[in-house]
Amino acid sequence: MTMAKQDTDTTRALQGLEDGRSSVRLRTALAVGTTPDARFVDKLIERCAVEPEFYVREMLTWALTRHSSSVTVPGLLHEVRSERAQARSQALHTLSKIGDRQAWPAITRGLLSDADDEVARSAWRAAVVLVPAEEEPELAGVLATQLGRGDRETRLSLSRALIALGEVILPALRAASTDPDPRVREHAIATERFLRDPDAGFEFAIEEAKRVVALGGKGQEGQ
Repeated sequence: MTMAKQDTDTTRALQGLEDGRSSVRLRTALAVGTTPDARFVDKLIERCAVEPEFYVREMLTWALTRHSSSVTVPGLLHEVRSERAQARSQALHTLSKIGDRQAWPAITRGLLSDADDEVARSAWRAAVVLVPAEEEPELAGVLATQLGRGDRETRLSLSRALIALGEVILPALRAASTDPDPRVREHAIATERFLRDPDAGFEFAIEEAKRVVALGGKGQEGQ
């Protein structure tokens, strides 16, 4: 009877993750995370790829972090190679929350420059969490190739990722501050200023960088 009840509870939970009501999916993900069970991991990962509601996806990620990384990470690494952008993005986001550095080799240049902004942003965040210290300068160089990309939120995400690496980003930023593309120069200068004075805010750093570029300057400290 106990085994039968467990099977029934498992079936009910798996069905709950696919319920048409987001409130039911949210409660189910919360319940699964509260009482971790490896039988749910594949379904949680599968649901991350298609779940339309942001707050439910966040609960799915939380539920996955409640399970052993030895069970979750292999499935998530498979998802970062998915053709579905949301699957890649949410898997990367979840890997950044788990923080298992064995996942680092999966953060490829292709993901860091993914054509989908959400995937790229998730890859940037995961990369700075997972990167070994000795590979931080190389990562900074790769991230710098994305300077000037996208809308304000995308640029802010990249700046935050770079700043999380610390002073090691300065050579890459200073090289980018001479780029022929004014958007790249502005973003590089703004990121360095944001690093130096985070309290001033990103918007202020961007406006200052625009003025520097308009005047033909490089904005480098000490110049």
